[in-house]
Amino acid sequence: MVAGAFGLLTRQLRFASSLPRPRKSVLALTESAAERIRSLLNKRDKEFLRVGVRRRGCNGLAYTLNYADDKGKFDELVEDHGVRILIDPAALMHVIGTKMDFVEDRLRSEFVFINPNSKGSCGCGESFTT
Repeated sequence: MVAGAFGLLTRQLRFASSLPRPRKSVLALTESAAERIRSLLNKRDKEFLRVGVRRRGCNGLAYTLNYADDKGKFDELVEDHGVRILIDPAALMHVIGTKMDFVEDRLRSEFVFINPNSKGSCGCGESFTT
């Protein structure tokens, strides 16, 4: 009886481990971010916005946003709300699960990154660490 139950459990575990795991979203956009990106891409007649990170600031990393005409070999493509974003391969591990928003009020208009991987950021919000 125990051997039969053990064999059944082993088969169930083998089957469960062979199923594809749900993939965590690399980057999610809010509707306001998508609208702003769409507007910027249309003005510049570009296909993509490329998101990256570079070493900068008091906490080590800062986001970079650049226009792109084509997808690089190792770029991660994210399509959300009808907008196509490329993630630089060097930035991928720093931005997985991040939500990108666009905020506009009387004092500022900027993209805001809500990053669950961030372990800290500087006082001005320009740089972060993971």
